[in-house]
Amino acid sequence: MRLSSFSALALLGALSSAAFAAPEETLNYNVVNISAEASRDISNDLMNANLFVEKSNKQPAELAAQINQLMTQAINTAKKYPTVKIETGSQHTYPVYDNDNRKLREWRARAQVRIESTDFKAASQLIAELQQNFQTESINFTVSEAKRKKVENELMLEASKNFQQRAQSLAQAWNKPGYQLVNLNINTNNSGYPPVPRMAMAKSAYAEAVPEQEMAAGESKMTVNANGSIQFK
Repeated sequence: MRLSSFSALALLGALSSAAFAAPEETLNYNVVNISAEASRDISNDLMNANLFVEKSNKQPAELAAQINQLMTQAINTAKKYPTVKIETGSQHTYPVYDNDNRKLREWRARAQVRIESTDFKAASQLIAELQQNFQTESINFTVSEAKRKKVENELMLEASKNFQQRAQSLAQAWNKPGYQLVNLNINTNNSGYPPVPRMAMAKSAYAEAVPEQEMAAGESKMTVNANGSIQFK
């Protein structure tokens, strides 16, 4: 008899513990997930170019002086174009050996300059001048920070309005008097189309300077996504 009473008490305690351990979950009814977006093709307005010079010399001191002279000349040339920003990039010197006996043959140095500007014509003219001594490594086009922020703010408003329109349409479709916003996340995504640089025709086949390069900056696509949940009233 005592054993049965003890078993009944143990079972009651277990049921009570289970009731406290697993509270009833609150169900959220009439909640709908919605996504909307707004996108726009934007003309790239910022040019970034990397140029480099590479020289060799048996004397490392003479090589360093030669590279420094060319870099200084590039900086001074860029001063003629105030709308173009120029800065020095990586620079390194390394030995070159013969393949046969691994004997030191010469020293080689490579130095880089970076150019950035929203003035494509001035940047192209500067690149043409620098190419008398430098080689162009890459030219890229992007959207400037100021323009990106402006368009991004406009697309955020547009995506939000599209989200609201979808929410209102769904509420009407389900014969609901309205809705309330549960949560909303806004994200941006930028993707660029490759630009098409073109080399202009030289006025003379024996022109001293490299001809100015015509640039087709291309476009970048900016998209703003609005994702969230609403609850029908």
